[in-house]
Amino acid sequence: MSNNDIIVSLDIGTSKVRAIIGEMNNGAINIIGVGSADSEGIRKGAIVDIDQTVQSIRAAVEHAERMVGIQIADVYVGIQGNHIGLQTNHGVVAVSNEDREIGEEDIERVLQAAKVVALPPEREIINLVPKQYLVDGLEGISDPRGMIGVRLEVEATIVTGTKTAIHNLMRCVEKAGLRISGVILLSLASGMMSLTKDERTIGTALVDIGAGSCTIAVYDQGGLSAISTLPIGGEFVTNDIAYGLRTQSDQAEKFKLKYGCANIADAADDVRFKVTRMGSNMEKEFSQKDLASIVEPRMQEIFHLIRQEVRRLGYGDKVNGYVLTGGAVALPGTLALAQAELEASVRIALPDYIGVKDSAFSSGVGMIQYVSKYMGVRGSGVTRKASARKASPAATSKPGMFERIKNMFNEFI
Repeated sequence: MSNNDIIVSLDIGTSKVRAIIGEMNNGAINIIGVGSADSEGIRKGAIVDIDQTVQSIRAAVEHAERMVGIQIADVYVGIQGNHIGLQTNHGVVAVSNEDREIGEEDIERVLQAAKVVALPPEREIINLVPKQYLVDGLEGISDPRGMIGVRLEVEATIVTGTKTAIHNLMRCVEKAGLRISGVILLSLASGMMSLTKDERTIGTALVDIGAGSCTIAVYDQGGLSAISTLPIGGEFVTNDIAYGLRTQSDQAEKFKLKYGCANIADAADDVRFKVTRMGSNMEKEFSQKDLASIVEPRMQEIFHLIRQEVRRLGYGDKVNGYVLTGGAVALPGTLALAQAELEASVRIALPDYIGVKDSAFSSGVGMIQYVSKYMGVRGSGVTRKASARKASPAATSKPGMFERIKNMFNEFI
């Protein structure tokens, strides 16, 4: 990796599409550009309209480009959803060097061996995450490079997804005039940014509450052990506000962001605002406490469902704490409510970078950290002078694009 490399992450969510530009400078990451746009064509985390999604991606990327004055060509794309599955597998190879020193080639071969797994025809591998290496039976090795041995093994977690969801996501990015450097599971990226080494070891549930869905990733014994997605999120809170105040959804979202509070006890009765009622020009005044009485029950339900899902996954007694991230946890009072409902230690994770100190950016920043540590950078993919983006996918798409991406998956660690 050169002294200055550019990594661009693309987080396509239900409410927002976020593009983050990170610069690697002598091993340190600097966030130099951020772009976001309202997400159209996404419902509950799934693509339902490709053309609208393409427009949202273009808007977010162009926003980031204008901030930095560069043109983005290559991006790493985040993926999540209820189609994601995990399974463990084992790979074994003989060390090839005559002096029995384990090198990069041996690690690559053992990872390829771990990918030899029977999958249904509608699924494919997204990421391969080594849990531990074994050298001649010695367990618990995180990096076997340079060690001496005859037999190299790996225990790995294989992340799979449905081809339909993966290819539709890639098609949207391609049609926006971008090349895909890699596809990354957002829970892996968020886990890298949000969790400490101890939290990943002792058993922690990383909960990403977005607008349309809630993703629960359980980390145990140092790695990702279970994952699940619930079809509920911040949009449900907005809908409740719109119904309770009898107003339009876009107005309800504004009131939620400006006056919303997840805990009635933290809301103020003297903070008041006027709402134009739907179907009339009449205005009615409400207090922040009135608004909190609508928000709190829905947030309680979300945390109740999260706790139930962790139990269903078999980790009810193994999870020692919860780490919250995602745009929906930014509401004041969320932490106190979560601690009461989950009956465990809870904290909210925030990226520690200027310009993105918001839980909504955790996944995007985590992707940049994940790429810098595990995947390297395949060229900066930018030019220093921004120019108009070509709308035609033919400008960047090449024959066999899906095959090229599938081959790229084989390089993931």
